[in-house]
Parts: sequence; C-alpha cells; structure tokens
Amino acid sequence: MSELNELYQETILEHNKNPRNFREIDDADKKAFGNNPLCGDALQVFVKMDGDTVGDVAFKGSGCAISKASASMMTQAVKGKTRDEADELFDEFHKMVTGEIDIESDDTQLGKLRVFAGVLEFPARVKCASLSWHTLNAALHEKEEISTE
Repeated sequence: MSELNELYQETILEHNKNPRNFREIDDADKKAFGNNPLCGDALQVFVKMDGDTVGDVAFKGSGCAISKASASMMTQAVKGKTRDEADELFDEFHKMVTGEIDIESDDTQLGKLRVFAGVLEFPARVKCASLSWHTLNAALHEKEEISTE
C-alpha cells in the first residue's frame, strides 16, 4: 500500500471517530443543508462570519466515514480564512477529488487535505468527500440547501 493511501485510511478513520467542530453554532450567520441520497449522507454546515472572515464553522449530521472526515477537515481548513480564500479552497478540493488537478505537480493550498486525492480511486465516493464542501459553499453564498444527486 502506498504511503498516501495509508495516510488516507488513517486520516479518514481518525476524523470519523473524532470529528472536529462537530456541533451546531447557535448564532450562525449562515447555514446550509447538504444531502447525498445515493449514499445516505446528510449534514448541515454552520458558519459564523467575522466581517469577511470565517470566524467559526461547524457541522452536524450523519454519513459515511469519508463524508464525516471530509467535513471535519474542511472546518479546520477554512476557519480563519476569508470568503474568497474559502472559495479558492473549495475549487481546489473539488478539482483534486475529480482528477482535474495533479496534486503532485500543481501548486495548491490543500495541505493535509491532499489525503483525499485517494478518493479518486473510488468514483462513487467523490460525492461523499465533496458534500460538505458544496454545503459550505452554499452557506457562504446564501443558498439554504443542496443535493448531490
């Protein structure tokens, strides 16, 4: 097993077992609901803005290990970022999991999120990994609900 695949599995298991920012934000400025009916993943993302910066972000819901781990790492990655920086991360993450960029040769800001490049080997799981990102994007752009059918 390659080192990246091993790290992918360890990261997924750790964040699924102990998800970061798994809670509601009572005074959230923005929130959105995301649903992946094919897998059964459903989550809500809460965002508290501080001006144009993501001051706090959290999620609640249920889903597979990949979905929960991706949401957990997403909240860590976007907290403290501007809306534009969060949009940029969303774009890079989406391109990575759909194979549009090569993380080995492209200069990205993905950092630890690169472990999700492994999801490309399992096409049915791309929507699991990207659901929380689409839901965050919907919240930041004031759409209340998305579905990844």
